[in-house]
Amino acid sequence: MTAIAVGLRDPRTLLSPEVWDRLVKLIMRDHNMDRELAERTFGQTLAYLVTAAENPATPMGPTPAVDLGVHSFVLDTPRYIDFCQQYAGTYLHHIPHLAEERDSQPMVLHGTIQAIRAAGFPLDAELWQAQDVDCHQCYACCHNSPKK
Repeated sequence: MTAIAVGLRDPRTLLSPEVWDRLVKLIMRDHNMDRELAERTFGQTLAYLVTAAENPATPMGPTPAVDLGVHSFVLDTPRYIDFCQQYAGTYLHHIPHLAEERDSQPMVLHGTIQAIRAAGFPLDAELWQAQDVDCHQCYACCHNSPKK
């Protein structure tokens, strides 16, 4: 388990232990991960989503590694809707983009990483290493386009 540095926001505190455990197990099942990687992925998923909700005008997007957690969470709709209401006050949409739409999307990885750090969350450097991100967050709505 990864330790959280003093003074940083702990993603584990954003949900009940039961919901945390359920989502970690779903990520393990959906993406064939061990528990340690699934917990890291879900922690970064929550940090990303809360940061996006707190910064609706900032374009943001997850790396493909973090997006795996987003997908598992979105599919657990009752818990995802509760989370969205609590942290964004509205549903955070996750809308896929077609390949031809990608050119109009900003390169957002650097800004996403800066926003997560500014929001006080620990950043898992391994899960955020990517050349770019082809998803972005705008007006509290997540947009997703998996790399092909």
